[in-house]
Amino acid sequence: MPRESRAAKLARVERILAALHAQHPDAHCELDHRNAFELLCATILSAQCTDARVNMVTPALFARFPDAHALAAAKQEDVEELVRSTGFFRNKAKSLIGMARALVAEHDGEVPRSMEALRPLPGVGRKTANVILGNAFGLNEGITVDTHVKRIAKLLRLTRSDNPEQVERDLMPLVPRDDWTVVSHLLIFHGRRTCIANRPRCGECVVADDCPSRVVGRRS
Repeated sequence: MPRESRAAKLARVERILAALHAQHPDAHCELDHRNAFELLCATILSAQCTDARVNMVTPALFARFPDAHALAAAKQEDVEELVRSTGFFRNKAKSLIGMARALVAEHDGEVPRSMEALRPLPGVGRKTANVILGNAFGLNEGITVDTHVKRIAKLLRLTRSDNPEQVERDLMPLVPRDDWTVVSHLLIFHGRRTCIANRPRCGECVVADDCPSRVVGRRS
């Protein structure tokens, strides 16, 4: 692909966002939750696990441990049993309990509203903090980069990196800040429904004309 000017890239990103907004006006976080605490738990469980599987597990988890105070007092083996099917259940149970104890000890049991306060919590990195800030509190502090976002951003030639934090740094100047949260949902919806790994539906893709990686006419 010929070298693209910044102005041309910004215009291309604007077209891509408009097309994806039009196709997926309902794009949203697909982890079921009713509050910031539930979203934080679900996001920790979603590591190397599908949102659908997490959504099957969390109703029982939240019924047993509805808030940080309850989860902080939980036994490791009880949490492990509830989250076993999400994979890596021992580490996830340890992170959930540690996170809840930190919330109780340092934040009166409430989920904090800043990147600086979220990142030190057990099981929480920048990606998880972005999910919480954007979806629970409506704060556009960054862009959540999961496997779909990273893969599609590379296909669209919006980044060259495989490092999630570098991908985020590459995307942030290209996307209006008001769209930082929703752009992740749009790319995830697109990746799950059209730009499917190893079998992309390029012939059905609404951003194919702006995608340097498109395979014209290819269908699943």
